[in-house]
Amino acid sequence: MNAYTTEGSGDLFLAGAGASAALGGLLFVAVSINLDRIVALRSLPGAALGAIVLLVAVLMVSMVALVPGQARWMLATEVLVVGIAAWSIMTAIWIRTLRAPVPDQPRFLPVISVVVTQAATLPMVVAGVSLLLGAGGGLYWVVPGVTLCLLVAIANAWVLLVEVVR
Repeated sequence: MNAYTTEGSGDLFLAGAGASAALGGLLFVAVSINLDRIVALRSLPGAALGAIVLLVAVLMVSMVALVPGQARWMLATEVLVVGIAAWSIMTAIWIRTLRAPVPDQPRFLPVISVVVTQAATLPMVVAGVSLLLGAGGGLYWVVPGVTLCLLVAIANAWVLLVEVVR
């Protein structure tokens, strides 16, 4: 695998697409089962939307990387657009959450969520820029981004499926 081409990384992107699609299904089940409880708690609708955004970002990056024979600048632009969109939406969700804190919730919990989601989305932005420049790590930045996006989505799905019932 070369950091500036998708050649030899098809299995990686297939795994990302499959994992994000499977987790997306789990997330929709979790939300539909516990919709009343999720809507009743101020921070959970944003967490649900955030998890969906992260999974869609992984799915989109994986899908565009699977396009055969694509020019590097085109892949770079697509990854950059997906990264910026995911980062922007996640930032907007957490700004809204921080402005309306949940009573009796420690203030550091939403701050941790902000940091983790920034760490999940920014590597995709860096990957897009790096691909455009042809230096700095290229697609290798996608790996931590995809990994963190999936981990955050799994954690949110767990909260929305199990913890919300407690």
